[in-house]
Amino acid sequence: MRLLPLFVPLLLLLAAPAAFADARDDAQKQVEFGIAVAQRGLWREAIYRWERATKIDPTYAAAHNNLAIAYEHEGELDKARTAYEKAIELDPENSFIKQNYELFKEINDRTSRQDT
Repeated sequence: MRLLPLFVPLLLLLAAPAAFADARDDAQKQVEFGIAVAQRGLWREAIYRWERATKIDPTYAAAHNNLAIAYEHEGELDKARTAYEKAIELDPENSFIKQNYELFKEINDRTSRQDT
């Protein structure tokens, strides 16, 4: 009976990676569905799916990147910038995310300068 309290934390530690994998799988399904609906022009539905993915797995950089692209498409530029910055924070070596963010900044900085 004394060993039981020692096994409970061990079991929780062993279960954690499986739970994380399940969360990533669920988030990935949301991302894939978001891509499918975005390709059909359903950007609000894509945003909904990618927001869900980032809630399911807040560490999923690709979900934040896709969300940023969708926000940008819908003109929600502050939200797009925040999502890009989160994606970069999570995966700073991802050249695809960096390229998207740099292009976003270039276009939006140029637009901001023209507006002033």
